[in-house]
Amino acid sequence: METVQFRQVIAVAFLLVGHTAFPQEKLPQLGHAPVSEIIKLMTLKEKASIVAGTGMRFQGHGAVIGEADGRVPGAAGNTMSITRFGIPGTVLSDGPAGVRIDPFRKGDSTKSYYATAWPVGTLLASSWDTALVKKVGVGFGNEIKEYGIDVILAPGMNIQRNLLNGRNFEYFSEDPYVSGYMAAAMVNGIQSNGVGTSIKHFAANNQESNRNAVNAIISERALRELYLRSFEIAVKRSQPTTVMSSYNKINGTYTSESNDLLTKILREEWGFKGMVMTDWFGGKDPVAQMKAGNDLLEPGTPWQQQAIIDAVKNGTLDVKVLDQNVERVLLYILKTPSFRKYQYSNTPDLKSHATLSRNAAADGMVLLKNDNSALPLTKNQKVALFGIGCYKPVIGGTGSGAVVVAYTVALEKGLSQIGYVPDTALKTIYVSQIKADLKTHPEKNMVLGSPHLVPEPELRATDINSAADHDDIGIFTIRRNAGEGADRKVEDFYLSEAEKTQLKAVGDAFHAKGKKIIVVLNIGGAIEMESWSKNVDAILLAWQPGLEAGNAIADVLSGGVDPSGKLATTFPVKYEDEPSAKSFPGTPANRPAESIYDEGIYVGYRYFNTFSVKTSYPFGYGLSYTKFTYSNLKLSAVAFSKKMTVTVTVTNTGKVVGKEVVQLYLSAPHKTLDKPSEELKGFGKTRLLQPGASQTLTFTIDPKNLASFNTEKSSWIADAGKYTVKIGASSEDIRMTKSFALAKTLIVEKDHKAIVPQVTIKELKN
Repeated sequence: METVQFRQVIAVAFLLVGHTAFPQEKLPQLGHAPVSEIIKLMTLKEKASIVAGTGMRFQGHGAVIGEADGRVPGAAGNTMSITRFGIPGTVLSDGPAGVRIDPFRKGDSTKSYYATAWPVGTLLASSWDTALVKKVGVGFGNEIKEYGIDVILAPGMNIQRNLLNGRNFEYFSEDPYVSGYMAAAMVNGIQSNGVGTSIKHFAANNQESNRNAVNAIISERALRELYLRSFEIAVKRSQPTTVMSSYNKINGTYTSESNDLLTKILREEWGFKGMVMTDWFGGKDPVAQMKAGNDLLEPGTPWQQQAIIDAVKNGTLDVKVLDQNVERVLLYILKTPSFRKYQYSNTPDLKSHATLSRNAAADGMVLLKNDNSALPLTKNQKVALFGIGCYKPVIGGTGSGAVVVAYTVALEKGLSQIGYVPDTALKTIYVSQIKADLKTHPEKNMVLGSPHLVPEPELRATDINSAADHDDIGIFTIRRNAGEGADRKVEDFYLSEAEKTQLKAVGDAFHAKGKKIIVVLNIGGAIEMESWSKNVDAILLAWQPGLEAGNAIADVLSGGVDPSGKLATTFPVKYEDEPSAKSFPGTPANRPAESIYDEGIYVGYRYFNTFSVKTSYPFGYGLSYTKFTYSNLKLSAVAFSKKMTVTVTVTNTGKVVGKEVVQLYLSAPHKTLDKPSEELKGFGKTRLLQPGASQTLTFTIDPKNLASFNTEKSSWIADAGKYTVKIGASSEDIRMTKSFALAKTLIVEKDHKAIVPQVTIKELKN
């Protein structure tokens, strides 16, 4: 007892007079003493500094707090070091499609620090291959580690609620099941290197318009089933090191200030063990953020620290709450390479990562159309390449999701390297246009700038006709780009008049000669297809494929890789068909203060399928150069009890080696709640199957797969009755079905009453 009292007296004296009261050599050190012992001896100022980052450098203005850690120039932020306790600073870096840091340092051009631009999240999700995504994560994590970074601010995993969201390219899907499993695979791959991830943006950051303040008004059910479900899956399947709270409010409260979100749901219900950090400058009240369970404020400002200190002194912030925040930050630091004093090399294996990026990109490309076997290309053809994208591809979007790369492979180069002969006259026209544009739009300014695209040149009829005369086939690229800070405009969804005119002219010229025209879509989000797709012979959706773009596209066009990607997002006929079209991005339109999610649970295919709204290309859709048949669908039982196993056999009945994505949808009884016609509850991808070969895939259905969130009971409930398993090649191409029964209504999970809307939402009903 005397010893305890003595320690308490010493601790109080220490807090009052500062750290000079305790000799350096006798202080407990992080990793050698319990974290709680260190926290007891920290000054209030030190505690406040630990929960706020070290600031952010702005050109000409230095750091917000003191001197930002300069170990990794271009990194997004840091945590504070306190050397007397052996607490190192750590490094946090953007972004979802690759490490975003400065490529050169201190004016030294003899050594570079380029990173791999991986395929964007939407493309990776279109692979429907979690093993591949994990493999990408392993490579990605190597770069994070070898460039001296502790946490990558990735993956981005918000639901693609509306196709105009400027950051959809970073995100995986309109479906929470796909998003959650893809994010978990990426996290597990990255973290296998001993570095951390920060899944983001938690939660409902589904637009860029006034993202820092917009109030997303969402029903508890829609929030639970869609916008939180993906994060729940990722947390439970991968335990990411950190979670990043989003900028926006949900039902009136900033996410970073929401105890319901960050403590009740994330930690108590889901069992999250890690640290929560803000998005950069997110939220308004640092004291409320501490109370909510948002442990780290990034990038950190002096007024945030002072506000926390003042709140503890005046009693509006319990020091025990602050101590818990500090504890979670210190526990995070203990896991980092910086704490382990890892001697990073600054030389990750960029060569092998480029190959991996190329393979992953090809695996996620989606063949949307292929009339009369227009693809694959015949070997050694003369190809007329139309569109800037053939010579300067969009490898990824802008903002924190952009990556500075050493090179980019264009389609023109990718095809020429494997024996195709691009039209040199066309190349001259496009290369001249690119060079002229670079004079007014230097690339170094474009990473965080607007999503500028080099304007297409105006081709003469003689240019087009000459190509149609001399070349064997035409390839026309359509580009789109978007990024952080702004949403796409409705006009961006549609082809411009100039695009329509030029595409028609090229198509007419080639068709007049009995030759085919192929369209490559180099885009980050859905565009309108109905008005022009009938006039071309094949369409390859290449998305934004990373630095090896041209090689990956060429691999698929040539038949070197069979296209096996399928859409993880719906392509509607027109924008007005989007269920959120009338409410996105909110009101007032120029700077929305609120956005009402009145479509409820009917996002993406849940809406299009349930309400029988025609699509251009449905969720889950994608063609192949071969054919697959499904057979032998079996359920492990006719009645559900605890779990159910589903097996189905897939056979390659075509003539080309390939892979097939199999999707499991479930239709549930509509006894107590309105429900979609079907929901995705499982997916798998076969191995590479030779012609005639088969593979049996196995899926497991658990009680949560059967359940919907009942708002009145704050519970996930599965109604008794008949459930139908639908095995499909897309959400609209169901190949086989079988049913099973649930004898009694099942309460699967009881949750908190949390994040309740403050207004009545007139939600869409079936």
